[in-house]
Amino acid sequence: MATNRFHACATCVHFSAIKTANKMNYKCSRLGYETQPSYQFRCWEPKDHVKKLIQKEKKERGGK
Repeated sequence: MATNRFHACATCVHFSAIKTANKMNYKCSRLGYETQPSYQFRCWEPKDHVKKLIQKEKKERGGK
């Protein structure tokens, strides 16, 4: 599997950040539990703007 510099919870469509009075809480709606922005899981599905960035980088490198 190729590595992807964008692959992290923070760039996934299932990731949400909830600000409380004391701290930030990060949750994955797909997995149903708290996570961190930098965590990586195999169920990752990039947000639309991240998909565009990935495609742009592929084109710049000469990929399909």
